[in-house]
Amino acid sequence: MHTLVMGVVNVTPDSFSDEGMWFTPEAAVAHGRELLEQGADILDVGGESTRPGAIRTTEDEELRRVIPVIRELARSGARISVDTMRAAVAAQAVEAGASIVNDVSGGLADPDMARVVAAMQVPFVVMHWRGHSATMQSRASYDDVVSDVCRSLTERVTDLCGQGVDRDQLILDPGFGFAKLAEHNWSLLAHLDAVQSLGFPVLVGTSRKIFLGRLGVPEGAESRPPAQRDAATAATTVIAALAGAWAVRVHDVASSVDALRVVASTEAAR
Repeated sequence: MHTLVMGVVNVTPDSFSDEGMWFTPEAAVAHGRELLEQGADILDVGGESTRPGAIRTTEDEELRRVIPVIRELARSGARISVDTMRAAVAAQAVEAGASIVNDVSGGLADPDMARVVAAMQVPFVVMHWRGHSATMQSRASYDDVVSDVCRSLTERVTDLCGQGVDRDQLILDPGFGFAKLAEHNWSLLAHLDAVQSLGFPVLVGTSRKIFLGRLGVPEGAESRPPAQRDAATAATTVIAALAGAWAVRVHDVASSVDALRVVASTEAAR
């Protein structure tokens, strides 16, 4: 199976990865088109930052940010995912041209999300989540992170299916960086096969996360800034592809596309 590349289009002023470079609709659309030219299979458009400590934006503001961008990129023929925790945003985004809903809360933040996704019959990305950004890192405690995440995702699947969502709609995301310390992220990356064994497509979102920025940095020193984490991200793309991931969610599309070409060429030569 060929692993897809999901390119990130942040329509936010406070994203950890790009500090608002694509905040205006015009800049976001131009960036999305650039990612498509670099080989992105899907564009993930989001209007709410989920970096650690982020404060939630209002629903009206989130809609104002993402709907014009989704509508314009859809006109270009792009396959679009909307990155949102709100059912109303998901519904309007799909109406505007999105065909995937990517909810970092896995349907927990908005009790209407399951009903809306079930009615729209679109793929639904269910991420492992332990609370909103302002408090999530205080909940980064696990007996065994791989087992705990897999058990939690299985419970979400059961709950969502009980609310009418079809199993075939579901894509699972172990939630790298969300209520996870560095050691938790490394364990999950090393055991992606356990997440794969749950029997659903898997989305891997390690891109530019801080655990990659701390690689090779002396104890106590500042982490490398997000834009300097793309080589490490591409390495995780290789790991994800070899584990059979459905897609990788990345900020720098070109490096991950090249990484996947290396994997494909190597596999073809076996």
